Amino acid sequence: MTSSPHSRNHPSGHAAAGQRAATIPVGISSCLLGEEVRYDGGHKRDRFITEKLSRYFHWVPVCPEVAIGLPIPRAPIRLEQRRTDGQVRVRGVRDSQLDVTDALRAYPEQIETTLAGLSGYIFKRKSPSCGLERVKVYKEDGTPAPLTAPGAYAAAVTARWPLLPVEEEGRLNDPGLRESFICRVFTYQRWRELSAEGITRNALVQFHAEHKLLIMAHDETRMRTLGRLVAGLKGRPLYEAAEAYLSELMAALAQPATRQRHVNVLQHLLGYLKRELAPDDKAEAAAVIERYRLGMVPLVVPITLLRHHFRRIPVPYVERQLYLYWSPPELSLDSHL
Repeated sequence: MTSSPHSRNHPSGHAAAGQRAATIPVGISSCLLGEEVRYDGGHKRDRFITEKLSRYFHWVPVCPEVAIGLPIPRAPIRLEQRRTDGQVRVRGVRDSQLDVTDALRAYPEQIETTLAGLSGYIFKRKSPSCGLERVKVYKEDGTPAPLTAPGAYAAAVTARWPLLPVEEEGRLNDPGLRESFICRVFTYQRWRELSAEGITRNALVQFHAEHKLLIMAHDETRMRTLGRLVAGLKGRPLYEAAEAYLSELMAALAQPATRQRHVNVLQHLLGYLKRELAPDDKAEAAAVIERYRLGMVPLVVPITLLRHHFRRIPVPYVERQLYLYWSPPELSLDSHL
């Protein structure tokens, strides 16, 4: 990899997230950017997306309903379960002859090159085209059906790119889900950069070493699985191992990091300083980690303290880790965990 943590990070060789500003391509429902493309001619502009995430993500807006030829404004559509065969279709609320299911499902194929270049996607919740899950389904008579389903376009995108980091804008209000999604996007982008350069066994080993503690904070079991996979690279085709690695990696990071797993990582890091730190500094660090465990301070407090110590006492293994440095400071992700 041409851009190791030592070249892209600071201050101990770790990249300031701002240096990647607006370079990560992320798909998004157009209405969330303030584009007036909804059925009523309005929008659903999201301030967190437009004012904070825009510093790091290059938005690729898509409104599949407009893209397949529906006008603005337009008659509303909904997910509707057919009486005859139970299939869920996207049909007009007032005009049952309007059925855009197939067009919405086919649209990702029409923009496949664009979608294949993304490192993440934010969908509009509750939308019959873009909702990721739990979108209301109605019977043909207009009464609610006893089930929910994903929007037709979103389902087609996630089926074609199952490892692509995806989320709905409403779920980004949850600090744990927000951190998990943004972490996956940044990691997926690094993976795409690695793939573009050409994956080698040594590069994959280095990639895992850089992400090890980040994975540990999300899913320790899968961290061990990934470690075994990397250790056994010589015994299987590299392309097969790389595909398996990415699948497990995305599944691991999709698990929101917990307070206890963060504590485990923080204590693990503190262990690298046990001989070099003065007794009072070591006691202070242990106390701060304990206060975080008890919910008395946010994650940013022990993270900041450990960064301070590792700047004074460089440890090569820790310098390779993204855990302490990956999170863009302006997003304040670790201030809410």
